[in-house]
Amino acid sequence: MPHTAGGRKRKAPQDGREPRRYERHWKVERYFAWLRFFRRLVTRYEVKAENVLGFLHLACARILMRQF
Repeated sequence: MPHTAGGRKRKAPQDGREPRRYERHWKVERYFAWLRFFRRLVTRYEVKAENVLGFLHLACARILMRQF
């Protein structure tokens, strides 16, 4: 079954497999969207890069903990 993107039809791959790249791409984009909910990361109040990286790790851990 051909995929549609913006009203255009794409050809199916010659070997008949479904493209999986979009699924992985969606996961990454969704993860970055979840990170935007953490105001401290978006506005970058911290001066030192180590502090920003620490808050990024905390945000990632919090996002992953939501899955359980």
